Amino acid sequence: MTTETATDVFEAHRPVLLGVAYRMLGRVADAEDVVQDAWLRWSGADHADVREPRGYLVRITTRLAIDRLRQIKSRGETYVGPWLPEPYVTDFGATVPDTAERAVLADSVSLAVLVVLESLSPLERAVFVLREAFGFPYADIAAMLDRGEPAVRQLAGRARRHVEEGRPRYEVDLAQRRDLTERFLAAAAEGDLEGLMALLAPDVRLVGDSGGKARAPLRVLESADKVGRFLVGAARKGLHDFSVRFLEVNGGPAVLVLSGDEPDSVFQLDVADGRIQAVYVVRNPDKLRSLTV
Repeated sequence: MTTETATDVFEAHRPVLLGVAYRMLGRVADAEDVVQDAWLRWSGADHADVREPRGYLVRITTRLAIDRLRQIKSRGETYVGPWLPEPYVTDFGATVPDTAERAVLADSVSLAVLVVLESLSPLERAVFVLREAFGFPYADIAAMLDRGEPAVRQLAGRARRHVEEGRPRYEVDLAQRRDLTERFLAAAAEGDLEGLMALLAPDVRLVGDSGGKARAPLRVLESADKVGRFLVGAARKGLHDFSVRFLEVNGGPAVLVLSGDEPDSVFQLDVADGRIQAVYVVRNPDKLRSLTV
């Protein structure tokens, strides 16, 4: 394999590698660093010994992500207020033509699922991502992680149960989520509390992630009344020269709020039974850099 061919092979698999690394870490910059490290390993490897490049590259990326995740956890960093993953722009487009496969990928990268994955061990998280999101056989995952297949199956079962217990229920109908997102945005921007209350489920939750670097609730808000009043109050304070853009983030419709040309926040909703079940707001500027216009 020539250097040029090796580069082409790596670039062809880069989206998968970035997808694995991001699901493992929940941070775009960390995922990109891991993929860059994987490239360095790949560029220095003896490609004559590589029978299946995709599996080889995913194995390198997964192991690097596990190491990075262990380093993060060992530092025991404290985070100010609720934590949400860094918004990740997803556009599967023609690369994932199958609707069922697209739904699986979108669900595995959703904010709600990634929050639950934070509570898994690095090995459990790796097994869950490789099995549930990318469909690798247990035997392949065992080889990637240097574990026996029975142990990998146990890890997968434990991780799956944990995720199912912690995963909020929501609809994957993108058209419905987009419609409710537009109506939510209009009501919030107009300070229409009555209109907002009609859209919010009685036990709706608002999770705001600022990292202590922007204004956002330092606790999760629960109930339609508290969430509605907070949103109306925030809208009344307003932003200077603000605009909004719709985009797909973490597998679903989201709203990017801009102050001038700088990202101020990202809103995304979980929807079920025609009502908004959760509102996610990311305002930590460190998590919005990849969305700079």
